[in-house]
Amino acid sequence: MSIRTLAAVLALTLAAGTASAQETLSPDLVRFKGLYKELVETNTTLSVGSCTLAAERMGARLKAAGYPDADVQILIPEGRPKDGNLIATLHGKDARAKPILLLAHIDVVEANRADWERDPFTLIEEGGYFYARGASDDKAMASIFTDSMIRYKEAGYKPRRDIKLALTCGEETADTFNGVEWLLKTHPQSLAAGMVLNEGAAARLDPQGKPVYLAIQAGEKVYQDYTLEITNPGGHSSRPFKDNAIVRLSKVLANIGDYDFPIAINESVRLNFEGSAPLETDPAVAAALLAILKDPTDKAAEAIIVKDRGRNSMMRTTCVPTMVGAGHAPNALPQRATANVNCRILPGNDPRQVLKDLERIGGDPGVAFKLAAEPSPTAVAPPLDEKVLGPARKVAAKIWPGVPIVPTMTTGATDSRFTSAAGIPSYGLSGLFFDPDGGGTHGLNERVRVKSLYDSRIFLFEVVKLYADQK
Repeated sequence: MSIRTLAAVLALTLAAGTASAQETLSPDLVRFKGLYKELVETNTTLSVGSCTLAAERMGARLKAAGYPDADVQILIPEGRPKDGNLIATLHGKDARAKPILLLAHIDVVEANRADWERDPFTLIEEGGYFYARGASDDKAMASIFTDSMIRYKEAGYKPRRDIKLALTCGEETADTFNGVEWLLKTHPQSLAAGMVLNEGAAARLDPQGKPVYLAIQAGEKVYQDYTLEITNPGGHSSRPFKDNAIVRLSKVLANIGDYDFPIAINESVRLNFEGSAPLETDPAVAAALLAILKDPTDKAAEAIIVKDRGRNSMMRTTCVPTMVGAGHAPNALPQRATANVNCRILPGNDPRQVLKDLERIGGDPGVAFKLAAEPSPTAVAPPLDEKVLGPARKVAAKIWPGVPIVPTMTTGATDSRFTSAAGIPSYGLSGLFFDPDGGGTHGLNERVRVKSLYDSRIFLFEVVKLYADQK
């Protein structure tokens, strides 16, 4: 399908996106919806699910479309039979051109049926939304990428460069196992690429459901936990003294909570503030976004921006206490007090230096600070040049006329942290538009608009072809 035919296809898809009866969908969309339903309803939680089963089911669909066995691999780590990962390849014409990698994780966050209004592992279409755990994060992109690979093969499309698909396990539980990290260590060629398209940049709808902007992510903060501990001889609670483990640790945590790391505007954040300022309805916020770019020490502008927790986190490293534990009996002085401090560190900064910063900020040498786990790999944000932005703008203009593309840096964490650190420029680009509340991702009643899913399918199918054919 060429860019010129997008308008006609979009009109058909928009009508399909607002209909609930399956018979109104084109055969093409019926098949996609079936693929999406199968993937969403394959439980891939860490506790009882199986990524291997999900990977096998998607692999079977690829093979049915004509991919040979050699081009569809299920790679399973030793001792973890349910943590399988799928790697599939559509070969291009130029073996010297580096591949484009379509990356999506197929594991999902746990979901308790008793807490949900609907069965979290049954795809339910209701009121213009799809509801289910993984309906958006990240089985929407995983389904779209798999569907695109099938359609490319069936159409006989021969890109300039290879297109690789990686459906991986463990993104939501990286401290237990992460498929991308494992593949890079054990099967590095499976992910070798010149560019990665991944999740991480949600597009935004206003409260009335109108598109506000389409985001593209370049770079993300580094996730790091730190463990704090203080010990004390303790004693009987009827004979207290000032050297109390809980009190001392509390003061340290209060110091950390009160501290603001310096503002440091990188290229992704600069582009985000420049791009989002004209979209602001509050002139004071728009002015503050531009002012902080000129002078990061502008306290008046900072005071306005920090009211938005997302923007505050984008422009500085943040550290916050998230767990505490102390004492061994209600009538005894505490012999030990511990805490976890979670930091989201700006790209290019060393988590070990942040450890030293926390010790200084805490202000109590009697409290021991240590890394809760080895630091995640760090990498600088990839470039956002015309080779990256141009194809996205071209396709987006056909689907969402007048809607700007706004670069961003995610303050959470995706698997791009591993591919970026491996030297592969990695971008978050989904074309999925979400409601202002985020659609329940990681929470209750996760949902995605039917129209948004179908629009994203058109967008990613076309934009991947432009990237794959670039010189």
